[in-house]
Amino acid sequence: MIEQNWQVAETHDADKVESFARQLNSSPVLARVLLNRGIDEVERARGYFIPKIEHLHDPFLMTDMMAAVERIGQALRDRQGIVIFGDYDVDGTTATSLLLLFFQGLGHPVEYYVPDRLSEGYGVSEKGIRFARERGAELMITVDCGITAVAEIEAARECGLDVIVCDHHQPGPELPRATAVLNPKREDCRYPFKELAGVGVAFKLLQALQRHIKLDESRVYDLLYLAAIGSAADIVPLVDENRVFVRLGLQQLLQSALNVGLRSMFDLTSLTGKTIGTGQIVFVIAPRINAAGRLGDAGRAIKLLTSDDEQFAKETAAVLEEENRNRREIDDRMLKEALELIHQNGDPGEENIFVLNSESWHPGVVGIVASRIVDKYFRPAILIATENGRGRGSARSIPGFNIYEALKSCEDLLLAFGGHKYAAGLSIETENIPKLRDKLSQLAGELLTDDMKKPVLRIDSELKFRDIEPTLLKLVQKMAPFGPQNPRPTFLTRGVEIVGSPAVVGRNHLKFKVRQDGAVMDAIGFDLGDKKYRISSGEQDVDLVYVVDENEYLGRKTIQLRVKDLR
Repeated sequence: MIEQNWQVAETHDADKVESFARQLNSSPVLARVLLNRGIDEVERARGYFIPKIEHLHDPFLMTDMMAAVERIGQALRDRQGIVIFGDYDVDGTTATSLLLLFFQGLGHPVEYYVPDRLSEGYGVSEKGIRFARERGAELMITVDCGITAVAEIEAARECGLDVIVCDHHQPGPELPRATAVLNPKREDCRYPFKELAGVGVAFKLLQALQRHIKLDESRVYDLLYLAAIGSAADIVPLVDENRVFVRLGLQQLLQSALNVGLRSMFDLTSLTGKTIGTGQIVFVIAPRINAAGRLGDAGRAIKLLTSDDEQFAKETAAVLEEENRNRREIDDRMLKEALELIHQNGDPGEENIFVLNSESWHPGVVGIVASRIVDKYFRPAILIATENGRGRGSARSIPGFNIYEALKSCEDLLLAFGGHKYAAGLSIETENIPKLRDKLSQLAGELLTDDMKKPVLRIDSELKFRDIEPTLLKLVQKMAPFGPQNPRPTFLTRGVEIVGSPAVVGRNHLKFKVRQDGAVMDAIGFDLGDKKYRISSGEQDVDLVYVVDENEYLGRKTIQLRVKDLR
């Protein structure tokens, strides 16, 4: 297990902390956490704790937005057919569903197209353009793709199809010549928030459109739950507008009037009636939506999210459940094979990057396995599924190593690539994989220092057990939704005593009790069973890093420390 570097956030002047705590009417602990996250004014704290629709930015600040809504307005007036070109992951399917439900709500003719992951791959395809023309569409809107589809969009234009691009991926050196290109990452875009997911860009388009055609705002805002699911699943920073989408969208997910597709999925996964947070989205809902496109037709997920037929929704949710089960089996087999390849080549700890390939791998699952390898070894990883002389791969990375830029430096070896600094996709001739491995290994060796090869465990504040009380837990819970750039507050307590005998339970979870100054706390470390050797009954002077959590057993709720590391 890789050791983590503990990094305690800087301390603030005690008087400043006390003053801010009084202004917030909260504990100094919470005040210190907020200060460490750059929230140093009461008004900013209010906006943080109570995100509102009013906190969203003006959508017309996004370059090309007016051109986009004017073209859609024309399509609505003239009853022109619209095709939404989506993507097969959760971000893409929720964005497609968002636009589909909106236009259907207006009674406008609209269809969608999602490329087949195995035969077409990612992005705008010739087959999709042909589909739009055969359906008589005059306008195509891409979501979560299109920013690098220069040739494909030119081909669409040549056959009389106008295109609006809604994307959030890194633009290439040339933008497509579309009617409008909506992407906050454009160099010439002054939109104040750059980290929207694809579904977030699609939502901004609808927000602008409803103003342009003077619709009731509820038509768009009632669909926030889709923006919440797509944004949380795409692991975008949960700050600024993403925080508004996810916080308000998660509240909608608690409503009984939720669409029948999600309700069927909630019933099947025992989420009905429970509080839904980002964890439930990322680890329960997203894998099932993703499974549709990884192993088959992603359109099934869109049909589920947009259906009002309860029987169909139940049947489709059950199919996706089975697909997800199959995906997990494939995932486990591929991980085992990947680990064998890694160990065949020597000591994994000596490697700077893993570039692995196999003819037996499923191209729809390589990204998941690459992520698991990054989690295990904290090194960038690229897994490539090869067939008939070509490979399709997914790359995942770590802080400090921009995988998109790394692939860009190797583009002479690639057929195609795209993505962002932490995740990317690629296609390559099989014969070029060894050259890619050598070039990336050299690059990673030059860029990655020893410290960069160790994950950083960021700690918000040191804490005494006497400060842990139900009020603190409630305040921490109000900081949700948690995710990138807004993680659940992590605390460090030094010099605690182990009470009783620690035990390994479940799937390698470490369960024990700890005491400090007479206060005894329950603690559990998920997947930390391998560290049991570090603690024993009566041992003192143990340092714990943890989050304050709540455990419910037989209807009784108690505070529990969810341990992230211990020494």
